[in-house]
Amino acid sequence: MMINKMLFTIPAEKHSTEEIENLLRQHPEVKFVSLVGLDIGGHDTDEKIPVDLFIKDMNKYFDQGVQTDGSSVVLPKIAGLNNAKVDIIPDLSVNWYVDYNFSFISEDTKLPVGTLRIPSFLVHNDSTEVGSRVILRNAVNAFKQELWELLEESPYVFEHLDAQSIDDIEEIILTAATELEFWVKTPDDKADREQLTTSQILKEQYWKRTIGPVRTSLEKSLLILDRYGFKVEMGHKEVGGIKAKMGNSGEYDHVMEQLEIDWEYSNAIQAADNENQVKYVVKDTFRAHGLDVTFMAKPMEGVAGSGEHTHIGVSARLKNGKIINLFAPKEIEKEFLSPIGFGALMGILKNYEVMNPFIAASNDALNRLKPGFEAPVCIVTSIGHSAKIPSRNRTVLVGLVRDIKNPLSTRFELRSPNPKSNTYLVLASAYLAMLDGITAALKAKKDPKELEASLSKKAGDDDFYLEKDRAYRSEDDVFEKYTQEERELLFGKVPATVWENLRAFHQYPEKLKVLLNRTGVIDLTTLESYEEAILAAWSTELHNRIIPNTMALVRECKKLHADTDCTDYDIYNWKKIQELRVYLGRDEIMKKSLLTRVKHALDGENYEEASVLQIEMQEKVQELIDTYIEYKKNLL
Repeated sequence: MMINKMLFTIPAEKHSTEEIENLLRQHPEVKFVSLVGLDIGGHDTDEKIPVDLFIKDMNKYFDQGVQTDGSSVVLPKIAGLNNAKVDIIPDLSVNWYVDYNFSFISEDTKLPVGTLRIPSFLVHNDSTEVGSRVILRNAVNAFKQELWELLEESPYVFEHLDAQSIDDIEEIILTAATELEFWVKTPDDKADREQLTTSQILKEQYWKRTIGPVRTSLEKSLLILDRYGFKVEMGHKEVGGIKAKMGNSGEYDHVMEQLEIDWEYSNAIQAADNENQVKYVVKDTFRAHGLDVTFMAKPMEGVAGSGEHTHIGVSARLKNGKIINLFAPKEIEKEFLSPIGFGALMGILKNYEVMNPFIAASNDALNRLKPGFEAPVCIVTSIGHSAKIPSRNRTVLVGLVRDIKNPLSTRFELRSPNPKSNTYLVLASAYLAMLDGITAALKAKKDPKELEASLSKKAGDDDFYLEKDRAYRSEDDVFEKYTQEERELLFGKVPATVWENLRAFHQYPEKLKVLLNRTGVIDLTTLESYEEAILAAWSTELHNRIIPNTMALVRECKKLHADTDCTDYDIYNWKKIQELRVYLGRDEIMKKSLLTRVKHALDGENYEEASVLQIEMQEKVQELIDTYIEYKKNLL
């Protein structure tokens, strides 16, 4: 396949109508154009506009876009059935990518058929821009404007930066990057949890050599992604997985592995757009080689889930062309961060409760955030044992990444997002939280030493910004150093369900103001729209997918021993299993099963009760699984 002849990217600087038409005429393999809007739930639109029609009416598409309606996108409380006009308007400020169907080779070009995907904004009723991309764009603009004003009002901060004054700065730059983890497997293969757990503990897969179709798919993905200009940094095996097996056909037909792909950072909106395209390329490439790809946060219980660590940085371009990192201190071997960096980090930690609903917005996401799997379980940071020794603590929520030889690398790694997190809203909420902390630090004229002391405070100590009864920093393994009770006391209790997570919007009104007090970013209607969308997704999945799947599991746990050939231990285990099965799934006239009670609570919109019962259901299911495994092990 002549990949060198194919068009992959139309960069932002080539978006004049003449340049676009010339490129599309030169590349007849691109047959369609799609305007890609992104709703409040993170779902993108796709439609096929023939290229010739797009070229003919290009200016019209740029001005008026494509019209859809509220039933096509997730915008509750905004675009209802009686108020449903939504337009998809192209964004000319970002790169556009061609999405190829490698399974469809065009007869005229002998190349795969391509669709030019144009990231776009959603506009409701010709007047109001809505959706996730809009929120991130507005958050970026608000951050830049307010930080600029803070720098003007706080000249002391330049004592700690590699610039003399605000007059040296040309532009503030927000950078971001994500790390994509995912599982691949051959279709229909089921996980052997014990094998996966053992392999994970022994580190048998982590950064090991790939083989067979996994190697081919990974290498092809990396090469294609480079054609898009993503500047791939690496692809490798992650901690999860087992060694592939070769079948009688000579092909590897028992694949179950976890992989990671990393690429270069971009500006905030471009980074989120890039991530969407990377996922499409990865999924299509692996599927072409007979492998299923899942971006679920926790596709299999008991083994490593998939994270999407999100890197966040803030820099400035000086008028002389030099780029400086606004998080990095002037004396990088003596200080961890500048006042801006410390303030940003403290803002995330203090306000994380109202960020979390945008990050862990599903049952799947919360299933990953549990102790023992290198996923964060509490609101705590690590910045390093000393300014000369960077932190590599993988047990914290957000870590400081820095290299004393390269100040531009200083950034925060937020470890709680997963591949299905809405990166647009993750970044938008992070910028608003960071801005709150930066504002507090600079208005109080705090220097790095004072801010490090604040960040390192003990629970019970007063602080000018952080909460008195909380601690926020640990350089230790928080799973080993503290019990669950100690973690919750020091660093806050983790929400166990989506309902508990959404309740943070109502339980922390002062923190919620951090998201709502900037005009044009997130207003109350938008927040309510998001809350309703996530609540509906949680309750629908719980009612129509999790409960039926749990019932199927209950039915699969069958009696395997004969009464004439068993031990007292077999009888004991089976009795326990049967009691759990009945409690979970069998109704009586006067006594309903746990699963039925969850459904009734959801049907009655009693979400608090449903949340409590879901937690009990998870505990009982885990007990059933563990007991059944033990039961089967003892049978000859």
